[in-house]
Parts: sequence; structure tokens; C-alpha cells
Amino acid sequence: MLHRPDAPIHSAAAWEGSSLRNSTQWIHVLTPGEREELRRTLHRLRGLEREEITRDTHALPELRPTLSRLREEIHRGRGFVLVRGVPIEGHTVDEVAKLYWLLGLHFGAPVPQNGQGETLCHIRDTGADPKKPTTRLYTTRAEQDFHTDGADIIGLLCLKPARQGGVSQLVSSVRVFNELLRKRPDLMHLLFEDWYWHLHGSEPEGTPPFFQYPICRYDGVHLSTFFISWWIRRAQELPGVPPPTPEQVEVLKLYEETANDPALVLGMDFQPGDIQFLKNSVILHKRTEYQDWEEPERKRHLLRLWLSAQDFEDGDDFLRKGFEDDPRSVRAARERSEQ
Repeated sequence: MLHRPDAPIHSAAAWEGSSLRNSTQWIHVLTPGEREELRRTLHRLRGLEREEITRDTHALPELRPTLSRLREEIHRGRGFVLVRGVPIEGHTVDEVAKLYWLLGLHFGAPVPQNGQGETLCHIRDTGADPKKPTTRLYTTRAEQDFHTDGADIIGLLCLKPARQGGVSQLVSSVRVFNELLRKRPDLMHLLFEDWYWHLHGSEPEGTPPFFQYPICRYDGVHLSTFFISWWIRRAQELPGVPPPTPEQVEVLKLYEETANDPALVLGMDFQPGDIQFLKNSVILHKRTEYQDWEEPERKRHLLRLWLSAQDFEDGDDFLRKGFEDDPRSVRAARERSEQ
């Protein structure tokens, strides 16, 4: 049975950016002992394939309690953390990627992030045209407005920051919903109805290039959000997709404006060795446009993981599988989760 909240949702995930900007409570700086354990682990992982790396075969006894606490903060707290000080200096990208993979396993199980089945993606400018409908914006330097991804937890590890820009910004989608409910309660029902989303060429042969899904879901306790506004707008160009109603246009614009309210937004400049983990169902994230370095070895480069966490009560059977499922199964998966 579907529900819609008719009152603001009060939870730790409904935070406001202005209250966190002068705080470091959301940042964990690795201790000397934790850093030393990761240095030793980096050496032990050399020569291994990612598939050979598990939490059991490569235990992190020093760091494990911290990772457990941070995961709980993501699960039932603010919904995000920043880990600072991963010792990546002097190591190859492949070596760091293996360590990042191991750390990610303490939060969830990696799932595919694109039609090629990649479970660990390199986030950097490939020269792709950001205006092309099939382009994933993470392969460009263009701004990505507030949105969600797939899976339950999204992780980003910074190898090299941009010369200028590329700031990561977060906003609580729970707080955004509360603000919209206060401003326009008459439009809130639209967020819980199906919208059309562009599949950007990842659809199986013979299937529509779009799928239908709501922006918000509510189980009576947890509010979960899936939001990528340009996937909705680009879907309007596809045959078989009806034009949006004036009310849909209005609520989409209002959602974007509210998410970008400076009072609600928290920004962070990544440093090499930073890892950001966030809970996809309650956090919208954004990246500002950036200018890169001329030298290839200095160009902005991040590593991304999408992680499934089956114990997250507000997870979604379809979204938490990343790009694993055939889009035709969206409705069936949603019906199973609502039973």
C-alpha cells in the first residue's frame, strides 16, 4: 500500500546545511594507527584481483569499529560521512582502487553503475558532449545539478581535485520535501506518482528508451527519493512520452529551486585521500562545473562505488541493484517492495 506523508518528517536525516558548515562532526580524520593499518593493507593487496579481496581475507581490526560507526551514521543518522586521510601518496591508481574496494565492502556490496557493468567507475572528463542525450554527465566537466544515483550507498574517493571548481554539494532530500510540503502542499501528491525517465541508451533491444517511476516513496515511516531532473526533461524528447502537465512543470522547478536554497546546502572541497559516503535515499548530491589542469597527470580524477545495503529499510529492490536489472522489471520490483 502506498502512503504520502501529510506532515513534515522529523529525523536526523532532515538536516540543514547552514547548521553543519562550521562543524566537523560529519568528518572522520583517520588516526595515525588507522592510516598505518591502511598502508600495510595497500602492500598486501598488490598482485590481487578485486574479486579476491574480501572483508574476511583482509581484515582491518584497527579500523573496523570506526567503519561500523560511520556506516550506522549513514544508515540511521545524517545519511553521509566524509573520511579524510586515506594514505594514497606514492601508490598507483590500481593499488588505491583495491584498497577503496575493500573499504567499500564494509558498507555494502558493489553493483553495476552503467550498461557496461562497471562496478568501480573512474569519474573524470572524457571530452564527452554534456548536451548529448546519451551522455552521462559524470564523464564531463559540466555542472551536475542535485540528483540521486542508483544503489543504497554512493561512495567517492578523491585521487586528484580539479584546478578550480568541482565542489561537491549535498542537501537532505528529506528537508527538501519538508520545505515543499510547507510551500505547496497541493502539489505534493505529484511526487508520488509515476514520471517518465530517459534511459540514455541503456535499454535492452526491443524495449522503450524510458521507464516510469515516482520521485518519492513513503512506507509510513521512511521517505525515499529518486531524482534526476535532466533524465525527466530529456524523456520529453522520446516518442511515446506524453508532455508534462503544468503542475508537473511547476513542482519540478520548485523542487530544483528548493534543493539549491543556500541555507539547505552543504559544500565540501575534496582533498586527495578523501572518501565521501552517502545514503542515496535521503541525500541529493551535486557537483559544480570545474576547470581542469592542463597536465594529464594532474587532471581531476575520482573513483566511485555504488553499494547495495540490504539491511537499509528504505532501500529499493530495483534501484539498489544499479544497472543490473532489465528496465522492464521496474514495476514488478516496485510492486514486490510494496506488498
